[in-house]
Amino acid sequence: MKNIKIKVGSLIATTLVMVAVSCSDDFLEITPPGALNEAQLSTLAGLDAALISVYSQVNGRANRMASPSNWVWGSIRGGDANKGTDPGDFNTINPIQRFETDATNQNLLDNWNGNYEGIARANNVLRLMENRGDDVTDADVQRISAQARFLRAHYYFQLKRNFENVPYVDETVDYGTGLEDVVNNIEIWPFIEADFQFAADNLPATQAQVGRVNSWAAKAYLGKVYLYQEKFAQAKTVFDDVISNGVTSGGEKYGLLDNYGNLYRGEYDNNLESVWAYQSAAGTGSVNNANPEFDLNNPYNSAAPGVCCGFFAPSFTFVNSFRTNSSGLPLLDGSYNSAANSVKNDMGVSTNTAFTIDQGPIDPRVDHTTGRRGIPYIDWQDHPGQSWIRQQSYSGPYSVKKYVYSRTEVGSYQDNSSWTPGYTGINVHIIRFADVLLMAAEAEVETGGLEKAREYVNRVRTRAMNSEVMKLDGSGPAANYQVGLYTSPWTDPAAARAAVRFERKLELGMEGHRFYDLVRWGTASEELNAYLSYDGALLLNALGGASYTDRHEILPIPQFQIDLVGPDKLIQNPGF
Repeated sequence: MKNIKIKVGSLIATTLVMVAVSCSDDFLEITPPGALNEAQLSTLAGLDAALISVYSQVNGRANRMASPSNWVWGSIRGGDANKGTDPGDFNTINPIQRFETDATNQNLLDNWNGNYEGIARANNVLRLMENRGDDVTDADVQRISAQARFLRAHYYFQLKRNFENVPYVDETVDYGTGLEDVVNNIEIWPFIEADFQFAADNLPATQAQVGRVNSWAAKAYLGKVYLYQEKFAQAKTVFDDVISNGVTSGGEKYGLLDNYGNLYRGEYDNNLESVWAYQSAAGTGSVNNANPEFDLNNPYNSAAPGVCCGFFAPSFTFVNSFRTNSSGLPLLDGSYNSAANSVKNDMGVSTNTAFTIDQGPIDPRVDHTTGRRGIPYIDWQDHPGQSWIRQQSYSGPYSVKKYVYSRTEVGSYQDNSSWTPGYTGINVHIIRFADVLLMAAEAEVETGGLEKAREYVNRVRTRAMNSEVMKLDGSGPAANYQVGLYTSPWTDPAAARAAVRFERKLELGMEGHRFYDLVRWGTASEELNAYLSYDGALLLNALGGASYTDRHEILPIPQFQIDLVGPDKLIQNPGF
């Protein structure tokens, strides 16, 4: 029996082949054409190529549901948006948004497979270095190992948040050496922490290729992991360091872009706010190098960017959340959904009918995030309303705006190599500095630093104040934008906590964070049922009668995986 190494994409798969021999089987040890053997991959060039394959899996590649954009898992489940489009298209998302999914849903398996593919690639890199070539120095080992372990921790973090109880496999385990016996009944947070800590200790502060992770990205991610475990003091220590001293992989001091909308434009990729983003490129010949999960999330009209397909429609509750009071502050009491405060929309109104833009005070980040009728849709035209919506009675009147390409980006940060022009080469943020500031504010609230938390929140809100969306003719703001700062000292932890949490909703909306935030705060049931009740009354076919229970804090383990390895090894999550 011989192990023949066969190249599969960017990975090396091991195939066991039974052979009959007479006296010598050396003639069988031939590398198949187009394949790389382990010796080649253990050279410096081979190791770096294998490491690039770990990076390349970050966007999910063929498994759009494994992307860290988490547009379904974090944003749709979090109430930022509904599935959009119509009931029949990609209907496996329907039960997910209604919290009715079961273990047979294909999207769960795609998320599971996509993230474990990334882990397998990371482990492959670490395993190859055990027999590294003579041209690989100790410094190379440190550099490559730190990146591989950062990426492995990222993939496990994704799985942990979605499935909670997942098998942990590292580079020491393979088929025939224990992989068959791995179970999912151990706590993996310590392993995730250890990988990020190793990366923080061994990565350089800057990288020649700015898309690679640096030590500061590792520290920021480690702080996030602490926050998820309510290790607030440890999180605060890490975030203090990142905020005071952190730099991008290109060496630029962390800060906030002047204009919120520029975060989603290709020319600003890898800017001073980018702690870690997955790198996207258009025109390479493969849309998998772009944003393969966003091809569906564009307005549904041949005159609109992307042409197809109307998925990922911002919710009424989400849009209403941007309403402000006379001081420009958000309505933290939840009254944004009241009849007096809800934002005017064109639901049920013909596109040919005259429409007056809502005149109430509103945070401009809503119009960098959401396409609303009468408001400029990037640089294309004013959003026309339901003529850009596939089925308004199912998805509502709004279109997603973040990461949709502008007219001026056609042919540069937009890809024309596939069935739709909706793929873009715009980097997608996984962690950005505003997120770090708000995570730090949360840690400050929980450790008694209320005034420092107010400082961080106001820093984020100051940028929002300077980010008005202008009319296309340049005559002035497109709506009545009002953003104020918190000027009174914060003395009440509960009030400070509410302000910080709501700011995350506004600042990070439609970026895949919301559901995970609600779950870790313990507010998911209250918030999501309020959303489902309000939006379900307006979108009966999509959300009517849906409700959330805490059973759905985590997803069921994919049944296919349980059937594959056995229920004694892969134990299903409670309630499924």
